[in-house]
Amino acid sequence: MIDFLNIRKNRAMQQDPDMNIGDAAYVVIDTELTGLNENKDSIVSIGAVKMIGGSIELGQSFYKLINPETALTAQSVVIHEITPSDVSEKPHVSSVLSGFLEFCRTDIMVGFCVSIDMSFLTRAAKRSLGTVIRNQVLDIFPLYEWIRNRENRKKQQGVSLPHQYSLYDIAKFYDIDISSTHNALVDAYITAQIFQRFIPYFIEAGITSVGDLMKLSGRLKGGERQTVSRGIYNF
Repeated sequence: MIDFLNIRKNRAMQQDPDMNIGDAAYVVIDTELTGLNENKDSIVSIGAVKMIGGSIELGQSFYKLINPETALTAQSVVIHEITPSDVSEKPHVSSVLSGFLEFCRTDIMVGFCVSIDMSFLTRAAKRSLGTVIRNQVLDIFPLYEWIRNRENRKKQQGVSLPHQYSLYDIAKFYDIDISSTHNALVDAYITAQIFQRFIPYFIEAGITSVGDLMKLSGRLKGGERQTVSRGIYNF
């Protein structure tokens, strides 16, 4: 049996930089948290959905509730509606993370303000499993800003991308259903649908390979912490 977590410790988990972004493997992720303080809060649930290029693999999803390492707060319960009784008999994050990392494999991780999710996941992986998450990561938030700024420069008639950058504001613009939110799997699926809409923009702009997309992502400033203060990211 392959020790997948041990492999992770020894090499980067990356897609071929020459692969077309329409053929690459992605895993779109989301977490629900007890709060946003990395020193005091912890993960309550993890959701993820697979994509191959712009195709969402509906049969390839991951969702687990977790018995958090820190107590649920009244504020967090109001947001994601996960109560202490919902998680009291659920597994510890260490056993959930093992399955989650196997699900992700070498896929490019995609999320909205994803550095927040990744900071909690990385911390938990180091503490619980002694491993490092080495997957390439893309953040929907700065990619949306890039698309919005590009469309504004082109001054196309009828294009009016929203100035508000919350996940749900962007989803509304693309006519994506948000009738059910603040569930890690549902929000991952919403994020996947947004990313699905982005891929034609990148290709039309000449960003066609995984390497091109990662270079673009590396040049952008995510502003994840600012999104928290502006109320764009909810846990």
